[in-house]
Amino acid sequence: MVGDVIVDVVVRPLGPFNRGSDTPSRIALTPGGSASNQAVALAAAGAQVHLVGVVGDDDLGRAAARALVLAGVQAHLRVALGHQTGVVVAVVDASGQRSMLTDRGANLRLAAPDLGRGLLIAGRHLHLSGYELLDEATRPAARAALDLAFGAGMTRSVDPCSAGPLAAVGRAEFLAWTEGVEWCCANLDEGRALTGATRPEEVLAGLRHHYREVALTLGADGALFSGPGTALLHCPADRVAVVDTTGAGDAFTGTFLARRLRGEEPGAALRAALAAAARVVGSPGARPWS
Repeated sequence: MVGDVIVDVVVRPLGPFNRGSDTPSRIALTPGGSASNQAVALAAAGAQVHLVGVVGDDDLGRAAARALVLAGVQAHLRVALGHQTGVVVAVVDASGQRSMLTDRGANLRLAAPDLGRGLLIAGRHLHLSGYELLDEATRPAARAALDLAFGAGMTRSVDPCSAGPLAAVGRAEFLAWTEGVEWCCANLDEGRALTGATRPEEVLAGLRHHYREVALTLGADGALFSGPGTALLHCPADRVAVVDTTGAGDAFTGTFLARRLRGEEPGAALRAALAAAARVVGSPGARPWS
């Protein structure tokens, strides 16, 4: 895997926001980063995972690295001297939905040499966090990873990650960079940004023009899948109390990929991925299993 290593500051206000004054809140400091969360979910589902990324020379970076190792991820993290480890402030509302303020910090220093020798080889799989493509600073390394993996005969997958930056970059550009990737795991907003379609079934069909298999998450409505031999498969989600949606999509993506990579049929992979996402939304932070 290639992607961000982040520390999340999860803020849950306990009442109305008091502009210019104090607002009582519950605040948690937790390991995060879309790619890191997905790596942990992959490892929890039984996959052997290597994560390539960059952290700062600070306590946050050292703590993030330790958390990855403890979760069973083999972390290949370069320390960028003079740079801070990435931080996200996630503000969670009463419904559990989160809005994020992001400082990618040292993650922006990711470069092609960080990919290392001996990691991108035939028989392995590359998963790329879309954030690396969405930011101009890390895009060259991300595109190099996709090209090197293709040249080595590896399978590949991508998570578009965020609808806002996708719209800013442009759907045509993102689709051109990732054309032909075997798996795409996206949420409905991301899928709409990439296809211009509105209805979930149309979004799914639009994405299938570019990727061999697509898993499209629909929040409380579960997920859709389409791939060779399966035009449309819907898996409903269990109804659960939502505390914090931070990391739910990452848990889905990591679990789904781990199951598909070991040959499970799509329906079973979707059900396991939705169960992992449900576990995440039931507690604060993105990694209930770490």
